[in-house]
Amino acid sequence: MSNPPGFTPPPYPYERLDALRRVAAALEGGAVDLSVGSPCDPPSAAVLEALARGDEGGAARGYPSSAGSPSARLAVAEWMAARLGAPVGADDVALCIGTKELVAGLPAWLHLRDPARDTVLYPELSYPTYEMGALLAGLRPVAVPVDDRFRLRLGPEAISEEDARRALVLWVNSPGNPAGQLDDLAAVAAWGRERSVLVASDECYAEHTWEGPPRSVLGHGAGPRGLEGVLAVHSLSKRSNLAGLRFGWYAGDPALVGYLRQVRQHAGFMVPGPAQRAGTAALADQAHADLQRSRYLERLARLREILAAVGVEAPMPEGGIYLWAPAPGADAWGLTERLARDAGVIVSPGEFYGPAGAGHVRVAAVAPMDRLELVAGRVGA
Repeated sequence: MSNPPGFTPPPYPYERLDALRRVAAALEGGAVDLSVGSPCDPPSAAVLEALARGDEGGAARGYPSSAGSPSARLAVAEWMAARLGAPVGADDVALCIGTKELVAGLPAWLHLRDPARDTVLYPELSYPTYEMGALLAGLRPVAVPVDDRFRLRLGPEAISEEDARRALVLWVNSPGNPAGQLDDLAAVAAWGRERSVLVASDECYAEHTWEGPPRSVLGHGAGPRGLEGVLAVHSLSKRSNLAGLRFGWYAGDPALVGYLRQVRQHAGFMVPGPAQRAGTAALADQAHADLQRSRYLERLARLREILAAVGVEAPMPEGGIYLWAPAPGADAWGLTERLARDAGVIVSPGEFYGPAGAGHVRVAAVAPMDRLELVAGRVGA
C-alpha cells in the first residue's frame, strides 16, 4: 500500500549517530555517549523511598488526578516561590507527563482555543520539539533569529508584524539548549503581552544556572502584570535525575492553565500516582539538587579540558548541562566523527538544533567522572 500524501515524520536526529556509536564502542572501554542529555546519576534517597511505598494510599490502583494531586501542585508552587521568586499558587499549576509531550501538544490545543492564529514562533537555535509541535498540529513554524550570543532577538527585523499577528505562542528556552545562553525573560514577556502572544518559557535547566540565581518568566522582574500571558514549563528530569519518572509541570496564566487542565483531562493525560508522590518528595529535597549542580559543574570543566586537548575551545555556558563548541573549520560532522573514532565519545552535531547550529557540536555532561577520565586518557588530556 502506498503512503498517503500526508505528513511524514523526519528521522529522529539522534538515530543518525548509530553508526558512530558502533565505531566508538569498538574502543577498549567502549563508547561514552554524550549526545543526549539523559541523566546518569542516582535519584535522591527520599524519591526512592517514596517509590518503594508504591500503592500506599491507593496511589497505583486508582486513576490519578490529571492536573496533579493537591499535595503535588502545592509542592510545585512552594518550590517555584522559594527557588525562583515566582508568586504562583497551587491553582496556577498543573502536571504533565514530562515536558516534551506538553511542548509537542501545546500548539494544537492553543489553535483549538484561537483558530484565527496559525503560527508558532521559536528560537532558530533550539530544542527540535518546538518546531515539531507546530508541524504535528498542522501549523506554521517560524524560526526567530538569535544574536551572536545565541539570545533571542525581538525587534521588527527578527519578528515581522504579520508573524506576530498570526502567532499563537513564542517559545523561549533559558538556560538554553543547546547553547546555554540566558535570555531576558522580562523583555520576552513584555513583547508577548504587547501583542497578545503567549510566551511559553521552557525553564527545565533553571537549577543549572551558572551566572546569577535561577530565574523564571514568572519570577522577580517579570513585570507588574504577574502571570498574565506567560506560561513556565518545568521538569524534574535534569534537576533530580528523574527523566524516567515523567514528572513535569506548567504554571502561569490562570485562564490558560485552567483551559489546558480541562483539555488534558478529557484526553486522559495523567502522571501516575506513585510518580506524583515521588516528585513531591524530590521537590522537598533541595540538597540533592545542589549536589547535582556541583557534579555538572565539575564535568563541564573537565570536558572543556578534554576538548582543548583535541584543539576545540568550548566556552563555559551561562547555564545548562551542555558545552556548545565551535568545530574547527566549521566541520561539525567531521569533528563528531573524529571524536567517535579517536576518543570513543559521541556528541551531537549542531544542525540537530536548527540550521543556525551548523559548525558547532553539543556535548552533554551526562557521564560520571570515571568515564570522562577514560576519554581524557584517550586524547592525552
